[in-house]
Amino acid sequence: MISRSAKITVVGLGVLGGSYIKGFYQAGYTVYGVDVDPQAVAYAEKMHWIKEGSTDASLVQDSDIVISALYPHVFESWIKENQHYFKPGTLLTDVTGIKREIISRINADLRNDVEFIACHPMAGREYRGIQYADCNLFTKANFIIVPTDQNTEAAKTTARDIAEILKFNRISELTPDQHDSMIGFLSQLTHIIAVSLMNVSDNTHLVDYTGDSFRDLTRIARINEDLWPELFELNKDNLVREIDAFINEMQNFCDLIQNDDVEEMKRLLRQSTERRACFDRK
Repeated sequence: MISRSAKITVVGLGVLGGSYIKGFYQAGYTVYGVDVDPQAVAYAEKMHWIKEGSTDASLVQDSDIVISALYPHVFESWIKENQHYFKPGTLLTDVTGIKREIISRINADLRNDVEFIACHPMAGREYRGIQYADCNLFTKANFIIVPTDQNTEAAKTTARDIAEILKFNRISELTPDQHDSMIGFLSQLTHIIAVSLMNVSDNTHLVDYTGDSFRDLTRIARINEDLWPELFELNKDNLVREIDAFINEMQNFCDLIQNDDVEEMKRLLRQSTERRACFDRK
């Protein structure tokens, strides 16, 4: 397990970065925080989640572990500009929602004496800002470690330690290709479906009549317009394939309705029910 004396610094104190520092704090670790927004830093200090915070990247000096909770393009530029502050042997990790491009770009820029191991906490909220940080998000969430041949066993162990300290429900390992293929379906496609449902027409006048099914299906339509287009673009090959498959499935169901094929509709509904049962939280 990560030593209590280790200096851990989280860069980017939004919902996810804030939830990380809160979780480390509650687990008894001393954490530092960096963010361009002084109000986010002040909030983290007020809550006593960090020992020290700053808008200056130099705070990462002497850190044993640096965790980036930055947007992908910001992460890349931040490393180029600030990695000179890292001490030799620093372990760098992240929370980025896409991996192939990020791993390639970060490793291309990173010093040889610093190791980057990619991680993806499958948790988040539809709200922005550190004030919505909640480490309880992790207790029912999955944590994915995305190592490459360049990663050491020590780095993979530390990544697993982070997940265990933050009390993630399940820890898995995927290759970058496996991760991005999975995320194209499970996360990115589902967000696009929710957004499309809200945009198919101005349905806000229906708010007085809706039931929970509509609310459940569209919860993630409240979305960060700065982050998600970047994630979509970085995974466009997988995502476009999944969108095409979904469109084909919707057209297939439309044809069944038009052709009054009740038996095939029933079969698909039974299949859907059986498959959905696998995703129920135990």
